[in-house]
Parts: sequence; C-alpha cells; structure tokens
Amino acid sequence: MTPVNRGVVTPRATKILPPHIADWQLPPDWSWGPGGMIGDYRHYQEVVDALGRSLSLVTAPDPAHSAWLFEEARQLAQRSHPSIPTTYHYWTSYREGRRGPGYLRRWITGETVRARLARLGLADIPYVFQLLRGACSTLSYLHETGIAHGGLNGDALWTTPTGRLWMLEWQWAVPREAIPPGVRPGNGPLAIRTVEATRPMRAELLPMPPEWESNEWVPTPASDQWQLAAMCFTALTGETPPLRGIPPVKLVRPETPEALSTAIDRALSLDPAERFPSLAVLLRAVERGDPARTVVMVRGEPDRAANESAEARMRWAVGDDYEILSKLGSGAFGTVWRARDLSLEREVALKALHPAIARDDKAVRAFWREAKLAAQLAHPSIVPIYDWDSSGGLSWYTMELAEEGSVASLVQRSGPRQLGEIAQQVEQVLDGLIVAHANGILHRDLKPENILIDRYHRWRITDFGIANVTGEDAPGSTGTPAFAAPEQLLGEVQGPAADYFALAAIVYFVMTGDAPFGGDDAKQILARQLGERADLDMFPTVVCNWFRKAFAPAPDKRFADGEDMQRAWKAASDKVLARQRGSWWRRVVS
Repeated sequence: MTPVNRGVVTPRATKILPPHIADWQLPPDWSWGPGGMIGDYRHYQEVVDALGRSLSLVTAPDPAHSAWLFEEARQLAQRSHPSIPTTYHYWTSYREGRRGPGYLRRWITGETVRARLARLGLADIPYVFQLLRGACSTLSYLHETGIAHGGLNGDALWTTPTGRLWMLEWQWAVPREAIPPGVRPGNGPLAIRTVEATRPMRAELLPMPPEWESNEWVPTPASDQWQLAAMCFTALTGETPPLRGIPPVKLVRPETPEALSTAIDRALSLDPAERFPSLAVLLRAVERGDPARTVVMVRGEPDRAANESAEARMRWAVGDDYEILSKLGSGAFGTVWRARDLSLEREVALKALHPAIARDDKAVRAFWREAKLAAQLAHPSIVPIYDWDSSGGLSWYTMELAEEGSVASLVQRSGPRQLGEIAQQVEQVLDGLIVAHANGILHRDLKPENILIDRYHRWRITDFGIANVTGEDAPGSTGTPAFAAPEQLLGEVQGPAADYFALAAIVYFVMTGDAPFGGDDAKQILARQLGERADLDMFPTVVCNWFRKAFAPAPDKRFADGEDMQRAWKAASDKVLARQRGSWWRRVVS
C-alpha cells in the first residue's frame, strides 16, 4: 500500500495579494485581511468589511473562468446548511469600481483534514466519527438537489478548533456544463507546481473511485461516498486505499468499532452498486453500532449502557434541552462539550463536572460559584454564561461557543503570531481583566487554554474555576506553573498583579510559541522568575521593557494597575507598528 503523501497540494497560505486582485479598490471602510489561500483554480483572500467581519473573497485567477466562478456563487447562494458557508454578495466586474469578479462568503479559520493528519498523525476514532457525520449530512443535503460534489479530498473538508466541520471546494459542485473543458480536480496550477503531474488526476491529490480509473471524471453520489470513505480510511490507517484489493479497516486498525469499519469497507466497494444506497443509509448503519450515541430522551435513572460512556451519560442528562455534537476538551475537573440548544436553535458550549467529582457537594458548590462569578461579568472580552443546571448526577453550565478555539490551539495550529495581529486583542483582554478586578474577582489561572477566540477573532477570557473573590479565600498555591506569578507558586497572598503577570506570559507565548520561564518543574520555573531569566532579546526595545516590568518578581514592582499596563502596551505596540509601516512604505518607494 502507498504511504500517505502528507502535505501534498494542501491549499497554500500566503500574505501577498496575487496580481489579479492587487489593484482592486475595496468599498469605503473595508480593508484587506492578513490571510490568503491559494487553492485549486481559486484564490481565497480575507477581507474585513465595515462592520468588522472577516469575509473570504473568492476569485478565479484565470479570467477565462469568470462564468464558472459566477455559477459557483449562484449555486452556493441557494444552499442552506450548517457546513456550507453562506454567500453574501457577488461583485461583478466594473471598470469604474476596480474590483470583480468575485464573491464574498464567511472566512473559515481552522485546518484541513489533510493538515490535521500531517500535524497529529493517525486520527482518533471520535474524530473519524465526527468527520463522517458532518460530511454525510452535508453531502446528503447536496445530493437531494441532484448534484454531486466530485472534488472531495483532505483539503475540501475543514474543521475548526471547536470541532465544527466546513465543506469547501464548491467549484466542482456545479452543473458539468459550467466547468471549462479539460478542467478537473487535482490538475490545477497549484497541483502542477506542487507535484510532478504524471496523470491528469493523482490519488495523492484526489481519492479516485475505481470507476474513474480511465481518468473519466464523472461525479456521482456513489463516487462521493467512495471519496469520503477513502478519507476516513486514510485518517484511520495512515495509508491511501488502493483501487484494487483494499484491506479491511479492522485488519489495519484493529481497535476501530465494528460498525464503523464495516461501513467504510462497504463504501469502498469496487462496484458502485455494492455501496450503500445513499450516505444517509451509511450514516444510520454507523450510528446504530456506536454505543456513544445512545440517547435516552425521558428523564429518569440512566441505564447501564449510558454509564459505560461519558458522552452517552451526558446525552441522557441534557437530552430534553440540548443535542451533544462533539467533545471540545477535558480537564482534571470537567469536560467541555459542543452542543445545540434545542429551544433557541443555537450552538453553545456545556462545561460539565466529571461524574465522580459531581458526587462531592463541596466541588459542586465551587462549580456553581464559578458559573455565578463569570455570569456577573458582562464584558466583550469575557465569555458569557447563559445558564446552569444538574440532572442524573451531572452538573453543568452553558456558555457561548467560541468557534475558533483557544489561543493555545491557535499557536499550535498556526505557529507564533505577529505583534500587529495580537496588539488590539491584548488591549481588549486587559480591559476585561480590569472589569473583573473592579468587581473584586481575580482569575488566578490565566493561561493560553483559557483565552478563547470567537468567530470575529476576539479573544475572550473563560474558566473562572479557581477565581477568588478578593479577601474571601486564604492564600495558597494556585494556577498553572508555566503562567503563574511567583507569589502564586510560593503560596503567598495574590492580587491583580498575579493576573497581569499571567497575561504577559500568555502574550510572550503567543509571540514565541514558548512559555517565558519554561514549562517543566514548578521549582525551576520559580527560580527563573526570581532570577528574571526570560529571554527578551528577540523583541523590540519598547516591547522588551513592557515584558520586563510585567515579569518583575515583586508584585509592587510591576505595573501599578491594569490601566497603567494597558496604556504601556498600547504605547509600545503603536510605536513598533508605526515603525514597521514606515519601513514598508520606504521599501515600496525605493
């Protein structure tokens, strides 16, 4: 079998405007965003509209493909599905306006399935279930309109940090007559530049069903089913399925659940007639064999089957009010779930205590206290709490879903960020901390995982699990060592300066990818903090001075308060960014 050719023809990120849109004139109060992506016959450029929304401007670099682009936009404008990005507007080509053709849709932040596998290796079973469910739902919706996708590969499916799936590459899901002659998925300019194109379509670029072996590209619901199953096979085994003699999934990945492996094996059948009649039938076959999908809609004592799965138990507890969609993360005390609020028809996040901890009355009281503390703080930089409840031995509270994950996942996924990207976000988070402290609440566990990012790229503080109402709690060792202030590691009395120290450590992490004093043993971290041994040489002088003051071992040597720290950050970042803009202009002129 052929090993996965990781990273081949992944849409390529770029920060340079391509020539075909370089001289476009955007509407008033609009601006170019920092990101762009070169795809298969398409370019996707982030733009920020007058309302501050990040949108994706989809264009065709080849002017001959304008009619094809318009048909793609027209088809998308008529779609309504959670995994299909909404099309907002189509810009026709106006000489006076100096823009067009192109269409605007939501900007998607996340990573492709291919990029995720390249980063993490073999996918875990829950991720494959999630991938299969989301894609089956989207494709079933598409097939009902009489159109197949035809271009499914590891770059067409994106997942956000919160587990939401988006399907892209919609240029192929149009009537065949709208696609220019000779144009096929996997043989675009990006493919030719990235790999040696020995055939019009390559398995590394596009999973090819057996019926396409003669290089005849005829997309059908059956070929979509095969391509989706091929992606699941690759995610589970790390290998691309051959056209002939595909081994059973169980043979390559023995721990795969029987229902899942059997469904994938059937969907990869050589003869399209032997596959499932539809993707809806495939999904039902998988769901029936997945014990984690057990849902008991009538409140009462959970059955034994529900006790065997944390997800099933959670589904039973919240079944009247929420539909559990996926798991977002888990910590020492609880698990966060992505869910759909059935009454208000919105997606939310549910934070639930682990069942063993939920039996401790003291832990439950502390959990309610966390929810109430956070609910008191109405601020754009603090994740809002909607409700809290308990049932069946579980306790949880409901909060806004931050669709772009956390600052930690952003750095893990995309690497360190530039000052210009984060300057305003840091300023706003500082503003949120100032409000919390004005209400007498200290966070005491600020870390990258506790700074979430919403769909508008705003950073928002969450998880007040060990927050302290000033003066109520005795001093003690708190926080995550890599981001905790010295007084926290020493178990001394803590004030607002501890939260500001932690925020500075988060800023350092976001700009470098590393914690400022290391992330190993707490004693070694404390020794480096007291010795002021953070490496600040890579930063401009004004930013270096800001860090040096924020990291002062003694709290009274740090910034006097949040407003002081906020003013200093704004002054430092504005000075550096102004200098960078000046350098850019001088380079252009020269």
